[in-house]
Amino acid sequence: MKKYFILLAIVLLGPVAAFADAILIKNFAIKENPFGKDEVAIIATDTAGVIQENVNGVFKFTINGFDEALNFENGTAFYHHKLDKSSFIYLKHTNEQGSNSTLYYVYRQETKLTPIHISWVILIAIPLILVLLAYMFKRFIIIAVIIFCIFLYFNHHSGLSIGTFFESVFDGLKHVF
Repeated sequence: MKKYFILLAIVLLGPVAAFADAILIKNFAIKENPFGKDEVAIIATDTAGVIQENVNGVFKFTINGFDEALNFENGTAFYHHKLDKSSFIYLKHTNEQGSNSTLYYVYRQETKLTPIHISWVILIAIPLILVLLAYMFKRFIIIAVIIFCIFLYFNHHSGLSIGTFFESVFDGLKHVF
């Protein structure tokens, strides 16, 4: 009788012990790739910005609208596409808990890449400030329109489309509420 009870316990509790916590990437950052010239590395981080070294394997990301399978080793994956000029990089990762996205402006100097995180608040603030200034000072309307056109040209020229602009803003608002 004891043998049957032990066998039943092993059969029923065996699958429970086989489940492991799924590794999820909740936050990520971009850094300059130290091993490749003009390339960036994507680093899985926690909310404090500490690298999650337990992240290993292939994870699916959408980078500037293109699906990429990135191979993470010790929390770091290398994006092997050369950056010829300064540009925006929009990263999006979808997992079981939802999607996370981040917008970066990668400033390219002569031999160095400097990633700058762009918050959705900044994306909303610049056009709103221009509209408010134009409304408050009627003579500022033409200057505000010119500055707004320069802002749109800079965004488009650096690789930030209108769709990516609004997707970044809506994703940021989604995480606020």
